[in-house]
Amino acid sequence: MIQLYYSGMFALSLVFAAIYIFLWHKHFDVNFTMIFTLVPVACLGYVLQEMSGSLEGLIRAMQIIYIGGCFLQLFILLSIFNLCRIPLAKGLRTALFLVCVCLYVSVLTIGRMDLFYSDIAYDTIGVSPNLTRRYGPMHTAFYAVILVFFLVGIITIAYSLHRRKQVPRMILYLLILPDVICMLSFFVGRRVFRTVDFVPLGYVLAELTYLLIAHRVNLYDVSDTVIDSMVQEKGIGYISFDFRHRYLGSNEAAKRLVPGLSDIAVDAPFGDLPSLQTIRGYLDSFQRAPGKETFVYTSQDENGNERIYNVAVNYLYDGIRRRGYMVTFTDDTANKKYIRLLDTYNENLQREVEEKTRHIVEMHDNLIMSMAMMVESRDNSTGGHIKRTSEGVRILLDEIKKEGALPLSPAFRRDMIKAAPMHDLGKIAVDDAVLRKPGRFTGEDYAKMKRHAAEGARVIHEILLHTDDESFKTVAENVAHYHHERWDGSGYPDGLSGEQIPLEARIMAVADVYDALVSKRVYKEAYAFDRADRIILEGMGTQFDPGLRSAYIKARPRLEAYYGALQEG
Repeated sequence: MIQLYYSGMFALSLVFAAIYIFLWHKHFDVNFTMIFTLVPVACLGYVLQEMSGSLEGLIRAMQIIYIGGCFLQLFILLSIFNLCRIPLAKGLRTALFLVCVCLYVSVLTIGRMDLFYSDIAYDTIGVSPNLTRRYGPMHTAFYAVILVFFLVGIITIAYSLHRRKQVPRMILYLLILPDVICMLSFFVGRRVFRTVDFVPLGYVLAELTYLLIAHRVNLYDVSDTVIDSMVQEKGIGYISFDFRHRYLGSNEAAKRLVPGLSDIAVDAPFGDLPSLQTIRGYLDSFQRAPGKETFVYTSQDENGNERIYNVAVNYLYDGIRRRGYMVTFTDDTANKKYIRLLDTYNENLQREVEEKTRHIVEMHDNLIMSMAMMVESRDNSTGGHIKRTSEGVRILLDEIKKEGALPLSPAFRRDMIKAAPMHDLGKIAVDDAVLRKPGRFTGEDYAKMKRHAAEGARVIHEILLHTDDESFKTVAENVAHYHHERWDGSGYPDGLSGEQIPLEARIMAVADVYDALVSKRVYKEAYAFDRADRIILEGMGTQFDPGLRSAYIKARPRLEAYYGALQEG
């Protein structure tokens, strides 16, 4: 019966090793492979032990068994460190391995020296052979080493569970099992069951656990899974070369794309085929200016249809070392054909569409401006406000453009100037009693007035709902919605702060407040330019974006000239 148990464990260990070979991936941890190699060897030792009929045979079986005993706990520990992404110095790994080698060398002295066992005798219990012995000093060292390996492994797993968030939790929980199972079967099983050794069962269960880990572990390695996924993608081709332009390899997609590539021997230089000379030209251009040029490669598919590929050349890395070049082909046929179709549009039709679009845009803009002026006519404190702030925005944008610190596109500047008159459009929803109040607002009045920001965004959204100009729609909504937000987060309606506030709203805020300061209102006289300038500068970093400080300072002479001309008029 015991013979059947050991034989069954050996058979299971072979089955699990075969499954591991079937699942094997080039990115598997080498320690996994060592574990699946050593477990069947150790289990075979138990079978041979049960079959031995002499002291010499029993000693040889024990020496085979201890191959697993001396080395398995080491490889389990090393796999724990690797899976927990904790690097071990090469010198330390080598030292640990040499310790295990020393232990196993002492095992090989059984029957000849008293290092591992002494007073050895052979007898049988029932039908099973038994080796009676006393433990030598190296056996005590063997116990100490595997206990230390076990404790270090458990501590490492516990540390990773607590501190290393990027290590998969499932893998950490699974790693506990083989470590604990092997130790329980080794120390507890032998003392509870004197006639049968449960270490083989522990080894087989450890194998099963590592199969589960191996099946899952590569999913967490983003680098490997992305690379493998890209290599399998049929629309992407790869060719690699060393720095001497010798061919290293390619995937099947690249071989289909580049005629003659399949005939080049690995490590051979380029041939004279035109298609290969084209690739050589890509490499030469990359050497002259790495990453500066893009290339287009045309080919034909199996049906004779033209295919167009974007070509990228990058360095080929081995770890962190550059070892050569990688040429990547990405199928861009659909985009390129679409661009060609756009380029062949009838010019007359384009002009007609552009003319009609311009007319519609003009009508749309006039409607929006009329609404803004209608709203302004209801507010007895903001006469001419939208015109003045629009000019203020234009002046600020000019200075920002000259500085070049903020890369504002021409389209953004156009949209910003066009949207500026709409910033107070939400006041259409504010009651006249508040809007036309001849004096300062109460807290209740101010709360009602603050609603105009969000209301303005809603109105603009509805007006521009079906516009094709998405960029203008976004800018206009943001200007209306957020021009009363403050850099320090104390503004309204949403209490945004810093760069959470859209840039267009930050620019609008400066122009809006400047106009409010230097213009006369029912509740105050116009401030002098120096006083207004001091207030604006003091607000940089609290109310306003400090990144606009320089542009505002440079815009100040033009702002003062503009408002001065208005006051004189």
